Amino acid sequence: MRLYPSSPAGLWRCMRACVAGALLLGGQLATAIDLNLDDTGSIKSAAKTCAQGMVSYYTGDRPGDVPGNLPDPYFWWECGAMFGALIDYYYFTGDSQYNEMVMRGMIHQVGENEDYLPRNQSSTSGNDDQAFWGMAAMSAAENKFPNPPPDQPQWLALAQAVFNRQAEEWDETCGGGLRWQISLFGDGFHYKNTISNGCFFNLAARLAKYTNNQTYAEWAERSWDWTKGIGLISPTWQFFDGTDSRLDCSDFNEIQWTYNIGVHLLGVANMYNYTNGDQKWKDRLDQMLDSANVFFTGDDGNVMYEAACEPNGKCNVDQRSFKAYMARWMAWTTKMAPYTYDRIMEKLRSSALAAAKQCNGGESGTACGMKWTQPDFDGSTGLGEQMTALEVIQANLISKVDSPVTDSTGGISEGDPTAGTGSEAIVAPGMVKKISTGDRVGASILTALVLAGVIGGAWWTVV
Repeated sequence: MRLYPSSPAGLWRCMRACVAGALLLGGQLATAIDLNLDDTGSIKSAAKTCAQGMVSYYTGDRPGDVPGNLPDPYFWWECGAMFGALIDYYYFTGDSQYNEMVMRGMIHQVGENEDYLPRNQSSTSGNDDQAFWGMAAMSAAENKFPNPPPDQPQWLALAQAVFNRQAEEWDETCGGGLRWQISLFGDGFHYKNTISNGCFFNLAARLAKYTNNQTYAEWAERSWDWTKGIGLISPTWQFFDGTDSRLDCSDFNEIQWTYNIGVHLLGVANMYNYTNGDQKWKDRLDQMLDSANVFFTGDDGNVMYEAACEPNGKCNVDQRSFKAYMARWMAWTTKMAPYTYDRIMEKLRSSALAAAKQCNGGESGTACGMKWTQPDFDGSTGLGEQMTALEVIQANLISKVDSPVTDSTGGISEGDPTAGTGSEAIVAPGMVKKISTGDRVGASILTALVLAGVIGGAWWTVV
């Protein structure tokens, strides 16, 4: 229970909060974030307010807590995602107030092998969880985020470590691909999901662009070809959630999420740029932008929404943040494929204006809701809601900043192509240890708890 102080000042704060809450419930509180997309200062101010709200959920800098951790109900991966948002925030706005916090958390969580797989997370982490930290490190290298001290692992090397670690996880079950969970006994070990493979593709493509190393490009091609070939990307460019390796990846969970197409979008844009505009990557990019329309609605058809769960209010804690990554990756796509700028920004502008109208809730009067399709605050608050608003608003500063740097265009982060290769592997078939029948049975029971009712029946919305 939260107790307010008995001092007059404390009592006054309490009364003020109560009055604000009453006004909000009565629908009388005006929009707290006044966003003018034609005014850079207005965008930065709105982004600052959203960032403050987002960081208020972070406890890793408090005495007795662990840097790089979020409290329940948030999972470890989302802290890496949050740091990625703040790395972009610094790049877009120049506001460095969170840089030390980000640095401290990012370094604290690198793990014993400096590959973002700390032992206290290894038994429950998925490849996607690890990758969100790796992609944040990649953004730090691309955005010239201040480097860690010389005796600490560097941003580019950390991104390379995650890539190398995950390349070792690639197996030939179903002809290739990454599994969702890293540990044999993790729920979902048999599930090959699109976000894990998409993050790997995204990271490989960006490393190819940053380092000009063809090996990364070859892995990006290999990852794309497997995901498309196995059917996780449909002939009509829908990005399904995943497939079960125990069924030879022959049946799909056909639910669609914004972040699955978004993570591939930026990867494809980087490959388009890396290959100097290769037509096949342009064709893929154009098809994806067409397909992405399913995630936009409203009077002008340009307001982003999480189509699988938002209309019926079934989005869980993780899913409430997915639009953040879609907005982030769409914005950076315009830098890698400039011809997409007008088409993408039309959607990011409408979505940002709609998101700002949702940011008038909570005790602060600036908490952001989730349903941007509604004109008034929807009552939903959380770190995910704050991050989505922050990302889509600050995305409108993309034309005001330089393109991501590379090794040859001003990059300042030190790399290590062998980083992560000395990691202790966490058992996957055919790579580390032979898995017994008993092991498989135990893992199957755990996995069934997650996948029951998913594979074997295609579905589009959360029920």
